[in-house]
Amino acid sequence: MTNGRTPKRARKKERRAARREEWAREYYRRRRQRRFVLLGSLVVVIVIGLVAAVSLKPKFLGFKPKATPSPSAAPSPSVSGLKVACGGKVPPAAKTTKKSYTAAQDQSLDPSKTYTWKLQTSCGEVDVALDVKDSAKTANSIVFLTRQGFYDGLIFHRIAPNFVIQGGDPKGDGTGGPGYKVDDPIPSGFKYVNGTVAMAKSQNEPAGTSGSQFFIVTSDQGGAGLTPDYAVLGHVTAGADVVAKIAATGTQDGSPPTATTYIEQATVVEG
Repeated sequence: MTNGRTPKRARKKERRAARREEWAREYYRRRRQRRFVLLGSLVVVIVIGLVAAVSLKPKFLGFKPKATPSPSAAPSPSVSGLKVACGGKVPPAAKTTKKSYTAAQDQSLDPSKTYTWKLQTSCGEVDVALDVKDSAKTANSIVFLTRQGFYDGLIFHRIAPNFVIQGGDPKGDGTGGPGYKVDDPIPSGFKYVNGTVAMAKSQNEPAGTSGSQFFIVTSDQGGAGLTPDYAVLGHVTAGADVVAKIAATGTQDGSPPTATTYIEQATVVEG
């Protein structure tokens, strides 16, 4: 060692190396910190998205905030497991499996007579005067199914406030039927008003087609939105207050009703 410069330069070199090492550690520390921040933000976004998806689930399932003017056989919200409306009980017939038929047998309905379809529901009785004259096939089918006990124990699976209450599906979700279809022409100039009873169908079926599903119009305003596509069954002659009670279990957002209404027993009275 010829002078004191060599140790000095070595110390400076060591200090520069130490500073570079410290800078590198700080750089990677901040880089890791930024990654954690980004990851945390991503987790927050995912959680918010999941919460939003759950809160909007009814819309994703196809439940619309307002009833569309089309009583069809499309799937409806499930109403199983709800309390029975109007303090009623689950009828024994609700536990029976309904038969499927290839066609409705001829019931020899006389158009000169009156036929009243009586629906004893969880909320009381609803009487419907069947239109045997203008809707002969539809009325015959309803009478046939009623006499087979088909409607006993079924529910009103769709309840749309200020529009319709709909029932008659053995599956209880809007997709079932008796195993066959009938068709009747719609009376010329017919208008669906409060108390009208008509038959539901899918949107791709011809006008006047029906199975077992029926609906009762609960307001003139709701009926005004219906096109003449639905076979006419008749009109309510007694039990309008019962219809109102059933309609009151519906929800404006299209979600399942607040309670399940059963058809405890359906009968036909000839007069």
